[in-house]
Amino acid sequence: MGKLNCNLLNKSYGEVHALKNISFEVQDGELFGLIGPDGAGKTTLFRILTSLLLADSGTGSVAGLDIVKDYKELRNHIGYMPGKFSLYPDLTVEENLKFFATIFNTTVEENYKLVKPIYSQIEPFKNRRAGKLSGGMKQKLALSCALIHKPEVLFLDEPTTGVDPVSRKEFWEMLRQLKNEGITIVVSTPYMDEANLCDRIALIQHGEILSIDTPEEIVTQFPKKLYRMPIVETQNIASLQLTQLRKNPDIESVFMFGEYLHVTFKNDAARANNDLPLQEITPTIEDCFIALMNRV
Repeated sequence: MGKLNCNLLNKSYGEVHALKNISFEVQDGELFGLIGPDGAGKTTLFRILTSLLLADSGTGSVAGLDIVKDYKELRNHIGYMPGKFSLYPDLTVEENLKFFATIFNTTVEENYKLVKPIYSQIEPFKNRRAGKLSGGMKQKLALSCALIHKPEVLFLDEPTTGVDPVSRKEFWEMLRQLKNEGITIVVSTPYMDEANLCDRIALIQHGEILSIDTPEEIVTQFPKKLYRMPIVETQNIASLQLTQLRKNPDIESVFMFGEYLHVTFKNDAARANNDLPLQEITPTIEDCFIALMNRV
């Protein structure tokens, strides 16, 4: 049995079916990523697994505790960092950390070793109000507060959204350090490039899990040879280029990726029929996500 288990979780908001039969396991000490765009159901799932929201149906457990029956005890064993900054903006950095330590009947000193690599970066600003911190500093304070009671499982809901690239990189380095401390981490992100930093990932869209595996295995499951070709620079011509390629009966899919179009053909013979400036490439997680989405 895994450190986290959920079985056939469903949740609806009126006519919107936010989660549809979600089932997966996270193993002890794993860094597990929930990858998907806004509106995919990530936050709803996190709120259910952290006992802040009831599912309409299905079951789940975290650290061996039922997410409904054992919700009070469960909260002592998990850390949760929501997507929106939720600390007290009028309290200082130090006051926020002490407050959260007190809630969990511990002290900053008792677990300082765990948070030191993170908190030491913002400790010079310990007397600054939390609301006056930069995005990256708020992120580090929120993570410190979520860790101060030494949770078994840490939930991080889109922790790097809106954060600069340097802070994003630093944050994932911190997660690797925490994993080495034996903490099981479940992180959600809309950034496909962050999927490669996880041990395993679940790709989620419209409340459904499209695939669960290691990032490497998901890439190997891409069903076709993938090619790229440069986009014509003028925007109007680029749109026309995309439209014309999608009308080509030999082409199965074509999508814009930055300065390139990513193209798949129905078969090798169809590829041979087309004299296009193509280069075969290795698929990314984002390519796999789009392919899976179009199959649903």
